[in-house]
Amino acid sequence: MTQDIYYKNYEEKPLKLSIITATWNAENFLPRAIKSLEKQTDKDFEWIISDGSSTDSTLEILKNVEGINIKIISQEDFGIYDALNRGIKNCNGEFYLVIGADDELYPNAVKDYKEAIEDDVDIVTAWIDTANGISKPNSGSRCLKSQFHYVSGHAVGSIYRTKLHEKLGYYSRKFPIAADQLFVGQSIKCGSKVKIIKKVVGKFSDEGLSGTDILGSLSEVFRINLILYSNPHISICKT
Repeated sequence: MTQDIYYKNYEEKPLKLSIITATWNAENFLPRAIKSLEKQTDKDFEWIISDGSSTDSTLEILKNVEGINIKIISQEDFGIYDALNRGIKNCNGEFYLVIGADDELYPNAVKDYKEAIEDDVDIVTAWIDTANGISKPNSGSRCLKSQFHYVSGHAVGSIYRTKLHEKLGYYSRKFPIAADQLFVGQSIKCGSKVKIIKKVVGKFSDEGLSGTDILGSLSEVFRINLILYSNPHISICKT
């Protein structure tokens, strides 16, 4: 597959934080995400766009953004997690933050996340706004909340040490909706330390696949629990 790479205001250097967004024909959503990144009080980050060969104006919109270090990688892929894996492999951040093209970061987000980074911390999670109110980590039983027992959300709500993927591998293509839940669960099982910051850092949109394909999400989460906890009764009932 042909890969096209485009740089805008881009300087390749070691960073505390990379922001990664997977896009495909996202012209209707991107202005919201772009505006929220332009308003960050701390602009020392890179924005890696992993695009699935969009056919609308997605790439043109991104190429016209000013004031943000952007690296756009566009090629056909096998869905969001294939795109995210490509983005992770091309980022320079010690940690990375995933946001969807339809998500929004509040102006304090980058600053709050970077200030929370510590040498022995692998995951930093914060509070996020959702359609159902504020999502907070470390609440509810593991069997009912799955990854949300540990983090408020994979996108917007948490940052991950990039080197975790050297130990655990990348997002699995076997789970097109919930591969993030498998990765978070594997990280916890391997002893990753999670730090919680009690601040709202952004708004997560429920317009993506996991928010619309509820039955598919539940099916994948059940399968992931079987992988993580082996015994199906434990995966359903253990708190």
